[in-house]
Amino acid sequence: MRRDSVSLYQFRRLLETIERLEGRGTELVTLYVPPDKSISDVINYLRQEYATAANIKSKQTRKNVQDAIESAIQRLKLFDNPGPTGLVIFSGAIPQNSGQTSKIEVYHVIPPEPITTFLYRCDSRFHTEPLKELLREKAVYGVIVIDNEEAAVAVVKGRSISELKTYTSGVPGKHHAGGQSARRFERLREMTLNDFYKRVAEKANEIFLQYPELKGVILAGPGPTKEVFAQGEYLHYSLRDKIHIVDTSYSGESGVREAVAKSADFLKEVRMVEEQRLIQRLMSEATRADGLAVYGEKQVREALRKNMVELLLISEDLDRLEVKIKCQNCGYETVFTIDSGELQTEVPKKLAEKCPVCQNQTLALAETTPLIDKLIAEAENMGVRVELISSEHEEGEMFRKAFGGVAGFLRHRGGY
Repeated sequence: MRRDSVSLYQFRRLLETIERLEGRGTELVTLYVPPDKSISDVINYLRQEYATAANIKSKQTRKNVQDAIESAIQRLKLFDNPGPTGLVIFSGAIPQNSGQTSKIEVYHVIPPEPITTFLYRCDSRFHTEPLKELLREKAVYGVIVIDNEEAAVAVVKGRSISELKTYTSGVPGKHHAGGQSARRFERLREMTLNDFYKRVAEKANEIFLQYPELKGVILAGPGPTKEVFAQGEYLHYSLRDKIHIVDTSYSGESGVREAVAKSADFLKEVRMVEEQRLIQRLMSEATRADGLAVYGEKQVREALRKNMVELLLISEDLDRLEVKIKCQNCGYETVFTIDSGELQTEVPKKLAEKCPVCQNQTLALAETTPLIDKLIAEAENMGVRVELISSEHEEGEMFRKAFGGVAGFLRHRGGY
């Protein structure tokens, strides 16, 4: 599986679906097959587990466990080998109709990265933890923005800025009121600054050293303080060779965002930076008379149908559904989109209406699909690249609210 935004989104969605499933007792089978394990060996192992399950006292539990194992075996037979990243199978009896009956459900998952250990487990739930660990963002960076008056410490990870802490120095300005000698005043000021640097470094060390995968530290600020801080060896020795110095106009929280924006090349592995770049490009195109931006659900879908979209942007938090209503008498169909919160109110109103073709009150709900899935399918149909944008950062939230969470870049303006 490619680690692109659509694949990872679909992978997360599948894991969320699997996580919600629960069984009775220990009837759900979780199977992790690493790349170096042969399918035939795993099938033989499962055959032994099938035989062992014959000793389960409860007839229903015994049947459900053996059915789950047999279903896992049949799914395994579809594969010649586990593939370069391995194979994961979830199989088990899922209660239906308020627990009155149960149905065997089987899922297979191709991990986005290689799994390393073989795992077989029967439980009342499916074990997705090793797969969720593969989704954990591995590109982590620290940020320190500092001047002589204030400082901010933060972590840039995946699609968000987290652990943001701000500090004030309490250092007096260079000019002082009478009563103190200039030398004594300057000495007190330097001591206070030194204490401030130590305090900031102590908090930065505490936060950053929690991340053994930390790739770098952006050290920024509007004046020379950042260089003084870097040269003073305040940071832990393991962080000093990871420092990337950036000039910013601001310190504090605003400086953190500015430092991240100015460190795009340094932060190229961070997904948030790529998403911010895309939204900034969208805003630039949207404000030009001859710009190549298209936005709004109706306009974007029309451009997709005309095969004019080069790149489609969708908010991951696009909370809309496409609803299909069909007449059970004459086959008339209508399709519309609504916010998911309107499903319980708007659809019953539609179903209460008469069919506009045969005039019978025979309209029924045929299908509801997340709009995000529909848009991805339409784009893939036309060979259009899709990028999903998180709302966890400022630009992503603005994209969702100002652009409706759906936009794209046109190949050209002609004919549109």
